[in-house]
Amino acid sequence: MDIVYIEGLTGQTVIGIDSSELHDAQPVRLDLAIGVPSIRACVTDRIEDTVNYAAVREAILGLFASHGLQLLEALAERIAQMVIADFGAHWVRVSLAKPAKFDDVEGVGVVIERRRRGDVQGGVVPFSLASMGRGFVPG
Repeated sequence: MDIVYIEGLTGQTVIGIDSSELHDAQPVRLDLAIGVPSIRACVTDRIEDTVNYAAVREAILGLFASHGLQLLEALAERIAQMVIADFGAHWVRVSLAKPAKFDDVEGVGVVIERRRRGDVQGGVVPFSLASMGRGFVPG
């Protein structure tokens, strides 16, 4: 499994359940790992043969501006689904945090992993259900 990643992407978004979070954008920090079976660009040296992290970044920033969700969990899921559906990932790990939620904490957040379903019908299943007992690294 080859992994393309984005580390430490900081954006602004309205997210939360507290009244203080419902109107003004706050910072969120994203780490994203995108797994594909083999990146052909290693041989071809062509951007078309890999996951274009610039395009992924732009899509995520667009999602931050428009999602309308309240929970980091739901936003992380939306990011995972988008990366699998739109960018051809077979596996994705999304770490999404609010670095400014509390003065005495560096950040609070969620980490999710998802895998493209391997059956004929396609789709996405939660990584933890798809690979129970196999650990955190996709096999």
